[in-house]
Amino acid sequence: MKPGNKVKRIEGVLAPVITPFRKDYSPDAGRFVRHCRWLLRSGCAGLAVFGTNSEANSMSVAEKRKLLEELLAGGIPPSSLMPGTGHCALSDSVEMTRAAVELGCAGVLMLPPFYYKGVSDEGLYRNFAEVIERVGDERLQLYLYHIPPVSQVPITLNLIEKLLSKYPGIVAGAKDSSGDWHNTQAMLDAFAKEGFDVFAGSEVFLLDNMRHGGKGCITATGNINPGPIAGVYKNWRSADADRLQAGITATRKIVQKQPMIAALKAAVAHFGNDPEWKTCRPPLVELTAAQEETLITELKVAGFTMPGLAA
Repeated sequence: MKPGNKVKRIEGVLAPVITPFRKDYSPDAGRFVRHCRWLLRSGCAGLAVFGTNSEANSMSVAEKRKLLEELLAGGIPPSSLMPGTGHCALSDSVEMTRAAVELGCAGVLMLPPFYYKGVSDEGLYRNFAEVIERVGDERLQLYLYHIPPVSQVPITLNLIEKLLSKYPGIVAGAKDSSGDWHNTQAMLDAFAKEGFDVFAGSEVFLLDNMRHGGKGCITATGNINPGPIAGVYKNWRSADADRLQAGITATRKIVQKQPMIAALKAAVAHFGNDPEWKTCRPPLVELTAAQEETLITELKVAGFTMPGLAA
């Protein structure tokens, strides 16, 4: 392992940043950098670029590496970045993870290889261990990405325990997008005291996560509602915490009535006065006119705003 000083771990609210595409479906680096700047100004502690809501698995490693470099060139501090680096191909995971570490990113968020289903914990252990060994850098801070509704390949408690025992300090935590609070609580109960940082995969569970020793959330709606979500994180010990939590949960419920990624893009397009943001890369498609009207109307009725975005 190459020696090196670790970047301070990110705690708080992270957005799995939506990726803007031009009409020809090429990534739009300019819009991407501007949105990331707005997120950091508006309450996000970090940016989980190339997550599920980033349409990351519809992009190549080369496209993602170029976007990462454009972020740094645009003044986004690498210490705020936790890029997704997990791929089906082991070599792609190694390349993307190594690039993130060498650029000084605070961590990487790693999906399991997700094409083959019903694989054993031993197979998944070998995959993650091989990435760690090939990257071979003590600066690596790896967060496991548990999203069984999409990947259908779970990160079990036994797998976490085995990785933690072999790679303490490198295996830094997890994002739990199971949608099952009992699973998140089991992760916290088993590993939080060992310095394993657990992030809820939705702000709906943010307050519960903080009250049980978690470190924040990595959430889709962080893309459009970062300030109020960060308000819950900052004030989770206050008497007002439950009321603040109810507010962000209500916004989430409006957005998730629609296909999530297209809805996030429609909201940014509307409140940022930038229609080109709506474009999704196939196989995803934009909201229909009726879906978009319902979304925007319900958000406005709820008093939702995105301050500073249009500027």
